[in-house]
Amino acid sequence: MNTAVMILIVMGIVGITFGFILAYANKKFAVEVNPLINVVEDILPKGQCGACGFAGCQAYAEAVVLNPDVAPNLCAPGKEVVAKAVAELTNKTIDKVEPRIAHIKCAGTINKTVKTYNYEGVEDCVAANLLFGGSNGCKCGCIGFGTCVENCPFGAMKMSSDGLPCVDLKKCIGCGKCEAVCPKNVIEILPVDSQVSVNCNSKDKGAVARKLCIAACIGCGICAKNCPHGCIKIENNLAVVDFYICNEKCNNPVCTNKCPTGAIKTKTSISIENKKTLVAITKHHAVTK
Repeated sequence: MNTAVMILIVMGIVGITFGFILAYANKKFAVEVNPLINVVEDILPKGQCGACGFAGCQAYAEAVVLNPDVAPNLCAPGKEVVAKAVAELTNKTIDKVEPRIAHIKCAGTINKTVKTYNYEGVEDCVAANLLFGGSNGCKCGCIGFGTCVENCPFGAMKMSSDGLPCVDLKKCIGCGKCEAVCPKNVIEILPVDSQVSVNCNSKDKGAVARKLCIAACIGCGICAKNCPHGCIKIENNLAVVDFYICNEKCNNPVCTNKCPTGAIKTKTSISIENKKTLVAITKHHAVTK
């Protein structure tokens, strides 16, 4: 009994001693936090998307307050309103905030692509990609399990009934979270005012690409030849658009007129397709419920 009491007394003394030591150390080595950091963090949208390049809103708030080289307009979800507020609080100049949006570089729906095998496993694009690059015949195309949708912090993406992710143009702020998790690099972040976009990611030669997906870009170069401003080039059998030159010089995109597969589309046609897809998604969920 005496031994047990002595043990308790010794443990209590040791605990109290270490408590005083920790309290002293905490006071002695405490780092004073700039109160402006909390003010900046409070006006950020708290999406924790990482689009700014930092690990969350608090990390960006600390960086933009303490580092004079960190721009005040890096918060994509906050857009221009938040950028102006951060610039005012940190006494920094602000460049023009360019709105961005996610774009799916694939039109290979279930009925347009060839499957090489039946995949049975975890319904995750990253996991499926580990098994021979996924079951999609086109190894550059969307795998279709919606990992991008699950990782969108703003609910701006949904899986359509034909197996492709669809972007809600009103909700997407171009944070790039979906782009980062896609194992096929099928998603790209474009300026919101982009005139045209290429709905394909295939690097295969024309005959092979067409055989695997009837909506694939075949690298024929017709779009490049029809572009009067030289905005389009064929790289690795795929049409690539210089969006900045296109937006600056082109008022009437004619490059899409003669595309044999419809792989390159104008902004108007993309918006219409997205709206139709979102309607189809809503109807599909209503039926399944």
